[in-house]
Amino acid sequence: MGSGRRDFDELAAKLEKHIDRLPDYAQRAQEKLQRYFPPEQGQRATVRPNPLRRPVAQAAPFASVPVFAEARAKWAQWNTPAAKLERRKRRASRALTLWILLTILCGLYAVAAGTGLIVATSSAQYGSVAAALVTATLGVRSGLRLRQLNRTELPPEAARPRRLPPVKSVARAPMERLAECEESLAELLRQLSASSLVAGESVEDARKTAGEAAAALRALADRVQAVERARDSAPAADRKALDSAVKNLADQLNEGLDDYSGLVAAAGRAVAAGGHGMQQSKEALTDATDRLAGLAIALREVS
Repeated sequence: MGSGRRDFDELAAKLEKHIDRLPDYAQRAQEKLQRYFPPEQGQRATVRPNPLRRPVAQAAPFASVPVFAEARAKWAQWNTPAAKLERRKRRASRALTLWILLTILCGLYAVAAGTGLIVATSSAQYGSVAAALVTATLGVRSGLRLRQLNRTELPPEAARPRRLPPVKSVARAPMERLAECEESLAELLRQLSASSLVAGESVEDARKTAGEAAAALRALADRVQAVERARDSAPAADRKALDSAVKNLADQLNEGLDDYSGLVAAAGRAVAAGGHGMQQSKEALTDATDRLAGLAIALREVS
């Protein structure tokens, strides 16, 4: 009885082993069949997928899983400076409330013990007074801490880099140039504001006009990309007209960048002039601001 059971187990193990190797057998048979019957010329020898082999499921990255993406977003939001400051304010407010309550309780106990409303030893009376003083001191410190936190200004958030057009687009180079001009102009206007060589109104007008012009130029760049996409998908007979439209829009974009660069150059001359020739630099900055404002209005009307 035992030997029969053992033989049956061995047979079952061998059968299971051969069943597991069936996909390999099928793959070898397919390779031998292709060796004896090669594919015709002009046809690529393709290996068909083995129907007996189960496809291996690829694990999705953690970033694409909604649960992990949501947790990552919450963690980033929890670590922002604004969230950290708000948590500090809450902790300081709770501590202040706690110390105020303890001070009131200790003070009431000391008054009740001193007036004879409750029976207490002298050491208990002195201890309640000392506890009231300690908790009052800690409450004052918490109040000052909360006041300081309420006056704390958050650091300005770093500006996110703007997305540039594709490399093949004619709007790519102008947008890269616009980003460089914006960075240079921001630094120049900051120096003009700090030095007080130019009136604050003129600097603010230049900054506001530059922002409006930059937004108009980016809108024009979006139009260029839209026409380019339409040209790429249009029939061959219509592409010539769309090429001409792309060229005209690109010329407008480059002309706008030239005017924007003129404002940057005027701001640079104002910074470099210092106290000498400042009046002429102010006039140049005002003229460049006016030209750029007219450009922004024209681009908005066209779009």
